[in-house]
Amino acid sequence: MTAERVVVLNVVGFRPEYLGSGHAPNLTDLLGESAADLRPPFPAVTIPVQTTLATGQSPATHGDVANGEYDRESDSVAFWERDRGDRERIWETARDAGLTTGALFFQHLIGTNADVAVTPSPIEDENNDLIEMNCWTNPDDFYDELEAEHGHFPLHHYWGPGANEESSEWILTAARESVERYDPDLLWVYVPHLDYDAQRHGPDSAELMDAVETVDAMVGGFLDHLRNDDRWDETVVGVVSEYGFHGVETPVFPNRALREAGLLEAHEEDTEAENSEAEDSEDGEGGIDVDIPASDAFAMVDHQAAHVYTDQEAIPEAREVLAGLDGVAEVLGEEGKAEYGIDHEDSGELVLVADPDAWFQYYWWADDETPPSYATEMDIHAKPGFDPCELFFGEKVPVSLSPSQISGSHGRVDDDVGGICAFGGPAAPDELPSEVDARQVAPTIAGLLGVEDDLGMDFEGSSVVE
Repeated sequence: MTAERVVVLNVVGFRPEYLGSGHAPNLTDLLGESAADLRPPFPAVTIPVQTTLATGQSPATHGDVANGEYDRESDSVAFWERDRGDRERIWETARDAGLTTGALFFQHLIGTNADVAVTPSPIEDENNDLIEMNCWTNPDDFYDELEAEHGHFPLHHYWGPGANEESSEWILTAARESVERYDPDLLWVYVPHLDYDAQRHGPDSAELMDAVETVDAMVGGFLDHLRNDDRWDETVVGVVSEYGFHGVETPVFPNRALREAGLLEAHEEDTEAENSEAEDSEDGEGGIDVDIPASDAFAMVDHQAAHVYTDQEAIPEAREVLAGLDGVAEVLGEEGKAEYGIDHEDSGELVLVADPDAWFQYYWWADDETPPSYATEMDIHAKPGFDPCELFFGEKVPVSLSPSQISGSHGRVDDDVGGICAFGGPAAPDELPSEVDARQVAPTIAGLLGVEDDLGMDFEGSSVVE
């Protein structure tokens, strides 16, 4: 079976059991009441899963092992700043094969050759303060046209304490405009809304079910637009989600443990040198910052996974220290990393896996010490670890320092907490297996479009439809 158009909606956090529950009538109408469980790669966090979905490869092959990247030469960490590199996603190879393609709000989009692309690219000063909202787009003037008609992309509703449905609504509006203006044969759209309340309130909360209803209504409006398009009869709409959520109640602090063991070094923050505009802490002094180059071990934490970068001679001690922490399920060495499909040179010497009800926070300072100035800021690029506390306001500061507020997390790969893979629309396949590996999504889409032999992609999985 082939289709002339495939639209993929990546509705983060959507689970198969939401279909037929009464909370997602529009997606139920599109997909029916059953769908395949999507098994993500480890770690089941944004960038590794997105790259796997779009390339058909595991993190061990494509190299996106976390949302952050550790530079061994400079002993520094950067989150959300990796560029596209040599990653060839299906919207790029399909374009090279002659299709019109688009991708909206995926990571690593800057520089893509997709015919239509939109991704946030705010203009900031040297202190990462927003000067002007902007998006990088293909074609170049597409964002100007979107902004003129629909206003600026609401960046402060995309992440942080103000994150809500407005960002997803704007993205789906941009998707509608992409269809109208550029008529892509393949369009891949990221819909983030469920991610926020799943982390704030947990996967079993009433707030998350309200969010499911909200995102279903927004997606329903986009689907109505597609149904009125003259290509609807030749369309497949795929719905995938990168991961499901675990309910959590235990924050784990590997860097505190490493510091207490003498393996991680910290010093008083030089706020004047790092940020001439930043205010010092309330007592007039800088907080306690990490000194990664001087440390024997450092944990780059990312939800329920953590890459531990350590000097070779410090590996045994670091393993012993971290394995003893409450909330640590496994400490992976070389054999364990291979078993988990994350044995890549960019992975840490050790990789931590949290218990199902636990997650990792990056803090290294003790409760009676002052945190670094960026800890209480909504600054995703300054922090050397993923910080879900950015979803909450602090009492006197922009961002909370209370990890106990986090009720949902992800990263583990468990049979009962995955994503969804389903297809609807007039040209959709009739059946899917009960479970789909994330590496099978790209070859399945290539098969639906009839271009599997034209892409030159080295898929690690096969299509799940004939």
